Amino acid sequence: MQIEQLKQIVAQGESNSLEFKATTGQLDRGMETLCAFLNGEGGVVLFGVSNDGIIKGQEVTDKTKLSIAESLRSFEPFAMINVEYVLLPKSDLSVIVVETQNSAEKPYIYKGRAYQRIESSTSVMPQQVYNELLMQRDGKRHFWESCPNPNLKLSDLDNDEIMKTVRLGIENGRLPETTGNDIPSILEKFGILENNELTNAAAILFAKRKLTDYPQCLLRLARFRGTDKTAFMDNQRIYGNLFQLLDAAMAFIFKHLSLSGTTDSLEREEHLTIPYKAIREGVVNCLCHRNWKDVSGSVAVAIYDDRVEIENPGSFPIGWNLDKIKSIHGSKPQNPVIANVLYLRKILESWGRGISLMLDECRKADLPDPEYQIDADEVKLIFRYNNNYRPSTPQVPHKYPTSTPQVQAIVDAIGDKLLSVREIMDVMQLKDRKSFLYTYLNPSVEEKFIELFYPENPKHPKQKYRLTEKGKELLRQQ
Repeated sequence: MQIEQLKQIVAQGESNSLEFKATTGQLDRGMETLCAFLNGEGGVVLFGVSNDGIIKGQEVTDKTKLSIAESLRSFEPFAMINVEYVLLPKSDLSVIVVETQNSAEKPYIYKGRAYQRIESSTSVMPQQVYNELLMQRDGKRHFWESCPNPNLKLSDLDNDEIMKTVRLGIENGRLPETTGNDIPSILEKFGILENNELTNAAAILFAKRKLTDYPQCLLRLARFRGTDKTAFMDNQRIYGNLFQLLDAAMAFIFKHLSLSGTTDSLEREEHLTIPYKAIREGVVNCLCHRNWKDVSGSVAVAIYDDRVEIENPGSFPIGWNLDKIKSIHGSKPQNPVIANVLYLRKILESWGRGISLMLDECRKADLPDPEYQIDADEVKLIFRYNNNYRPSTPQVPHKYPTSTPQVQAIVDAIGDKLLSVREIMDVMQLKDRKSFLYTYLNPSVEEKFIELFYPENPKHPKQKYRLTEKGKELLRQQ
C-alpha cells in the first residue's frame, strides 16, 4: 500500500469496516475489532492513526511484530488476516495495516470471546447471535422457529386464521387453488408441521389463545403525554398470535394518530399523521424479523407528541449497517418460515422492499426519513412528525367531546344511507375489518352517533347501520 492510498482510506473516517488505533499499545482492542470485522463483512484496523484521523505512525520493532503474530494466533477458527507496514515519508515511523475479508467460517472468537460491529462501535456478541452464526456455518437449516414443540397441539391453533391464510394466498396467486382444506396438510405445506409435530412457528402464527410456552407473544402499546415516558395517556398489553398483534397495533395507532379524510371522485382516502403504508410496514417488519426465541422480549409501539417508536428484540443480519439498510438490498429474513406465511397473505413482500417503501411513503408526505437505532439485541424504528403535526384528538374541542376524527369519518361515510359493515368500509376505502370495528364502528355505536337497524339482534345476517339524531346533527355541523 502506498501512502496516498493510506490517506484516502483514512479520509473515509471510522465506520463499520474501518477502525483507528493510535499505537499497538491498544493491540487487544484492535484485535477485538478485527474479530468483529471477521464476523461481519471484513474490514481494516490501522495502528498509528489517532481517533480524529491524524496519521502519526509508530515505531515498529521485532517485538512489535512478535506481539502482532501472537495476537493473530488467538483467533479461532483460523482466519486469513493480512498485515502490512506502510512507512511514512521522511520518517522511521510506520502505520500498521491489518486487514481481513468476508469469510464463510464465522463466527470467530478472539481470546475466547466473539465480537460484533455496529456502525463504528465494537461490542461483545450476544449469545443468540453467536448461536445463529454457528448454525449457519455448520449448514443447519433449522432455527428456533422450525424446532418442534411436542406440547403444541392442533387444538391450540386457530383453524379460521389458517383457512383465511389459504384463501388470501389463493386470491393473491401465491397458493394453488388445489391447496384444499385439510389442516394438517396445509400446515405441512406452510412448513410448520413436520413428522406430525408442530413447530414453534405454528404457535407464533396461529395460536388461538395465550400459551404458557410462548410468553413472548406480547405487544406493548403506549401513548405518552409529551415527548418522554413521564406520563401515560393510554397503556395496553396484548397477547395473541402474530396476526392479532398486527391488528391490535394498527388499531392503537389509528386511535391515537390524527386522522383526516379527503375525497377524490367517489373514493375516500384516509391520511394518518404518519402514512398508513409506512407505519404498517414498520410494524410488520418488527413482528416478522424479531427474535422470537427471546421469551422475555416483545414488540412495543410508543406514541409521543413528536414521534412514533416501534422497537423489537433482535438485530439486523450480521454485517448490515444503516447505509445498507437504506440502499437496494435483497431479502434476508431472520425467520424465513414465518416470513413465507406472511408473503402468502401478501402482508410481506419477498424482495426486501419494506424499508424503501417506508422511505418513499414518508418522503411523499414531506416527513423526515424513518430512523433506525440498532443495539446489540434491540432494533428501534422511529417515525417523526412534521413540526405542524400533532397526534391524538384535535386541540379545538368538539360540540360533542366524544366525537373523535374517526367517529366523524364514519358519520360522514354513512350520511343519509343505511349501510352494512362491508358497505361502510368500501365507502371509506378501509380493508382491516377488526381495526374498523375497534376504531370506528364500536365507538360510534357506544356514543350513540350510529344505531343498528336490528338492535334486538346485533348478529342479524342482514344487519345494517344508520345515523341517530345525534349523528345527523354532527353531520350537519361538518
